[in-house]
Amino acid sequence: MSSWLPSFPYGPPAEGYWAPVTSTLNWCEEDYYATPYAAEIVNTLTNLLFVYLAYTGIVSCRKHGHDTIFVVAFFGYLLVGIGSFLFHATLKSCDDETDPMQLVDELSMIYTTCLMCYAVFSYSKTRQFAIILGISLVSLAVCITLYYHYLQNPVFHQTVYALLTVVMLARSMYVMEFSLRPSLKMSEEQYKLQRKRSMTADEKVTSRFEDRRDARILKLMWAMIACGLFTFLSGFALWSLDNEYCSTFRRWRRHLGLPWGILLEGHGWW
Repeated sequence: MSSWLPSFPYGPPAEGYWAPVTSTLNWCEEDYYATPYAAEIVNTLTNLLFVYLAYTGIVSCRKHGHDTIFVVAFFGYLLVGIGSFLFHATLKSCDDETDPMQLVDELSMIYTTCLMCYAVFSYSKTRQFAIILGISLVSLAVCITLYYHYLQNPVFHQTVYALLTVVMLARSMYVMEFSLRPSLKMSEEQYKLQRKRSMTADEKVTSRFEDRRDARILKLMWAMIACGLFTFLSGFALWSLDNEYCSTFRRWRRHLGLPWGILLEGHGWW
């Protein structure tokens, strides 16, 4: 394939500006082959998309007047993107006191997911419940941080992150189906049974429009969940393939050359 595709060869793995590599994880992308200032150049640069999406989310929340918690959550996503950018550029470990970029990358994922848990669990709850929930989630985040810093086992971080994500997703589905949808149905029944005779023609038109609008919103929300699940599971599949067949992918990438080999940087894309 590389015989007819215009390309140029990969550089040899080298010692870079941030050497030595001290992280407990080192992904399939070869280190410092493109520049001495980024250990994993593709993994580093693809995080700029994360930063951009977080920025657009913050702007959208402020423009449309969404709750502050969502703005804070997008700032969390911004921190995830910046932390991952710095970690993949340096590959510095949790116990590197001068440059603990792995902690910044991985713990920001935990903190942001805790923020989203707060958003979905505090929905339609009292202020007292929201305060107790916030204190509980902060305490949980602190405990995870301390224990992970002591354990320094990536499997622990991956397991906790997966559990938090599953809990958040399950609660989101529950809120949609058992809080939002029944309230819409009740609204429709009230219009039909209680207010039908007292409603004017214009009010009937408005109510039908609002019912259709709310049904479309719920449909869109479920489509977004399906898209998110597909993306998440696809990313997990790419991550698994990257780990299992790393030597094969490296051989293929070098055979294709640059820039085509970048398409096979599994972890960089997910």
